[in-house]
Amino acid sequence: MPQIEIDVNGAHHSVPVEPRLLLVHLLRDKLELTGTHVGCDTSSCGACTVLLNGESVKSCTMFAVQADGSAVITIEGIGASDALHPMQEAFWKMHGLQCGYCTPGMIVSAVDLLRRNPDPSDDEIRAGIEGNLCRCTGYENIIRAVRSAAAALRNDESRHSVAELLPVGGSN
Repeated sequence: MPQIEIDVNGAHHSVPVEPRLLLVHLLRDKLELTGTHVGCDTSSCGACTVLLNGESVKSCTMFAVQADGSAVITIEGIGASDALHPMQEAFWKMHGLQCGYCTPGMIVSAVDLLRRNPDPSDDEIRAGIEGNLCRCTGYENIIRAVRSAAAALRNDESRHSVAELLPVGGSN
C-alpha cells in the first residue's frame, strides 16, 4: 500500500492509502475531517470541494495518491469557531444556507474565487460557484454572502467568533 505525504489544514500527515482511495474519503474516513461532504459521487454537486495547493478542486474526482506532496485546505481549515473566516460569517449573516449540505463546498469555492478576484460582479460570482449545486436557497443569498465577504475582506474587517454572532441568551 502506497504511503503519501500530505499537509491538510496546516498539519502534516503520512498516510498509507489504497491506490483507489479518493481524496474525499481520505479526508473524511482516515483524517476524520467530515466537513467535506460526499454529495453526488459524479462530481456534479461540488459538496466535496477543497483547496489543493490553493486551487479549488472536487475531491471526489481525484485519488488520494494524486495529492501526494500537496497542501489541502478543507472547510475546517478556512476558519474556526473563535475566528470565522469572513466568508463563513457572511453566509451566516446573509442566510446563504438552509440545509447546509452544499455550504462547505460553496464556501471553499467562494474563498478561491475571492483569492483570484477580490471584487467580483454578481455574474462573476455566479460563474465562480457554478460547479456547486444548492437545492435549497435559490442562490440569491449565496451571491449576497459572497459580495458581503468580498467587501469585508477588502476592508480588512475583524473576524468574529460564533458566540459573538449568536443572539444574547441562546442559539440562532
